Amino acid sequence: MRHSSLTVIEQEHQALAAMLRSLGLLLAQARRERQLPDFALLRAMLFYVDEFPERLHHAKESALLFPRLRERAPEIAPVLDRLDRDHARGERAIRDLEHALLAFEMMGEPRRQAFEDAVQRYVDFYLEHMATEEQEVLPAARRALTEADWAELDAAFAANRDPLTGHEPSDEYRPLFQRILHTAPAPIGLG
Repeated sequence: MRHSSLTVIEQEHQALAAMLRSLGLLLAQARRERQLPDFALLRAMLFYVDEFPERLHHAKESALLFPRLRERAPEIAPVLDRLDRDHARGERAIRDLEHALLAFEMMGEPRRQAFEDAVQRYVDFYLEHMATEEQEVLPAARRALTEADWAELDAAFAANRDPLTGHEPSDEYRPLFQRILHTAPAPIGLG
């Protein structure tokens, strides 16, 4: 049986991966064109990462999915421990990236490489993190969780309404997503 929480997790991973890849594409395009990137767009993209994947997606994985798996599949605990550490570091990592962006915006070209390197490290880190979840955690969940576990997870993850997974943004987030979708390069935007 296919559980809706798995679909939400996978769709949110795809949205985050697209956003992360778009960050790199935006920076590469600016470098090719020998221009500074659109700093407002970069801030909007990083704000999205902080608001949705960091605060909603990871919180539910760490608070709901991982504890259930520790009970039902204790052999995967070391993987879950590492992923929980990743989640805990995530908030700090996004703040460091936002700071590196601010430094680049304020200080200019001397800070470009440091920011681009920080983006690449962050992208590599998150893509590896999501791959671990998809290759190790989700298969373990399919094998070990009960229908009662799935009912709780499905209800919790259904409340996630990430506009990059096809949901209409709330009024408060509409300007953010319009900016991202109309300005960012593919695969996330139309720019």
